[in-house]
Amino acid sequence: MTTETTDTLVLLRELEPVVETNLNRHLATAKEWFPHEYVPWSQGSDFDGPLGGQAWDPSQSKLSEVARTSLIVNLLTEDNLPSYHHEIATLYGRDGAWGTWVHRWTAEEGRHGVAIRDYLLTTRAVDPIALERARMVHMETGFTADHPDVLGSLSYVSMQELATRVAHRNTGRISGDPICDALLAKVAADENLHMLFYRNLLMASFELVPNATMEAILRVVKSFQMPGHTIENFGRKSVQIAMAGIYDLRIHHDEVVMPVLRQLKVLERTGLSAEGELAREELVEVLGKLDAAASRFEDKRAAHQARAAARAA
Repeated sequence: MTTETTDTLVLLRELEPVVETNLNRHLATAKEWFPHEYVPWSQGSDFDGPLGGQAWDPSQSKLSEVARTSLIVNLLTEDNLPSYHHEIATLYGRDGAWGTWVHRWTAEEGRHGVAIRDYLLTTRAVDPIALERARMVHMETGFTADHPDVLGSLSYVSMQELATRVAHRNTGRISGDPICDALLAKVAADENLHMLFYRNLLMASFELVPNATMEAILRVVKSFQMPGHTIENFGRKSVQIAMAGIYDLRIHHDEVVMPVLRQLKVLERTGLSAEGELAREELVEVLGKLDAAASRFEDKRAAHQARAAARAA
């Protein structure tokens, strides 16, 4: 086992100057934007109910089924923000630079759910009753971090923020609606800045406790799952999203995991202990299996698409 400290208070204290530096960088870089400017309010009308409007019908949506599914998954994921805030505020604290970051991050994430929900309801893209019921079920389930330690958390969010950015960006592109695309581009830009913040902290962790950080990254890569995995019928929805090329194993490997590892130079690190080297060797094996699984999925998807095209011919 590594002799490096993984004590929470020690790590938080040693990382605090890095948090402050990156918080200031983030505040200087982040651009203010307003969700209401990306919602086509003129397309809106009352729903049936106390206001006596028109009942929702699937024909009212201009979006494809998979675009709707992806937007709903993205929105329900954002809806669990209170649970996410609780997890990181409990771990990172509410004081000093850490606390300032936690609250700033929460405020920026909060506008994502507001914007996406307003867009979906105004454009009548989804059944509002089903959406509200799904929100209630998902939020009642809550969220518990798979990696509640500092190094595990930093490793996870470095990849998760990038994964979320990619999912939002690709959803916007396949939506076929320039307004949706523009909105999700704004959301994705926020997620990218959040990823940079956490990735820089993970870089600093390598300088402080390289072996423990390597072990934490291995744990996360081996067990990574999106924060919305507790959404009802998430498995079926994620397959639909993967088949459409919005987020699949190939994207996860090529556009999320490997870019983070390359930026951190994880596979090039020297001076590790025996435990750290073993963790890196296992990480290489895990990456190889992930790459192989991604290739198998691509082959299956191509075969499925070929059969569908043949049936349609």
